[in-house]
Amino acid sequence: MAVAAAGLALTVVLIAAFFPREFFTRAPMRGEPASARVHQPLMTKSLLVTVAMVIAYFAGQPPAKVALIAGAILLLTRRVKSEKVYRQIDWQLLLMFMGLFVVVAGFEKAALTPDLTRAIAGLHLDRLPMLSLVTAVLSNLVSNVPAVLVLKPFVASLDDPQRAWLTVAMSSTLAGNLTLVGSVANLIVVQAARSRDVTVSFWDYAKVGVPLTALTILIGIVWLQTNG
Repeated sequence: MAVAAAGLALTVVLIAAFFPREFFTRAPMRGEPASARVHQPLMTKSLLVTVAMVIAYFAGQPPAKVALIAGAILLLTRRVKSEKVYRQIDWQLLLMFMGLFVVVAGFEKAALTPDLTRAIAGLHLDRLPMLSLVTAVLSNLVSNVPAVLVLKPFVASLDDPQRAWLTVAMSSTLAGNLTLVGSVANLIVVQAARSRDVTVSFWDYAKVGVPLTALTILIGIVWLQTNG
């Protein structure tokens, strides 16, 4: 929580520093608010399902099973036509997600040879800074979610897997801020912005993303070492 709060504050500071015209101006913001119609029954159903999901997570239920059941319940409705629901699904994004996991599975089978495995094991992943660095670099090569899957066999064999998993969770999450391809969430936002004629270039993003990632991961390492 402390690392997330520090990261949020740093995000505001860095964006204001690199793009002062967006912050320090007297020009009024332009844009028309999008009209929205609230579908009361569906909103109530969505809130109830969300609360049930949170309770199930804290009750120790498998996250994948909870997510699948909740998604299925939300898709079941007689108030909205199925065609209208399916039109709102981003099929290209789902296809990209599936492709990522196929590539990662292929990487595990073909590229993770015994020699490479020994080389990675020799990087002293039991040290927090090294594990954070490897996780951050890998997250920006194959995205952060597949990166965790690649690191799974190495983390499980470390002396303190609990601490190692906390480090991987922290580093892979924060490393998603490094570049546009560090996290699928970045691509979703950029795509949504482009649909509204707003272009976010790779280098414009990196101006803030690179120092933000370095600082937040450093804060995370210090926090884990202090509270570990």
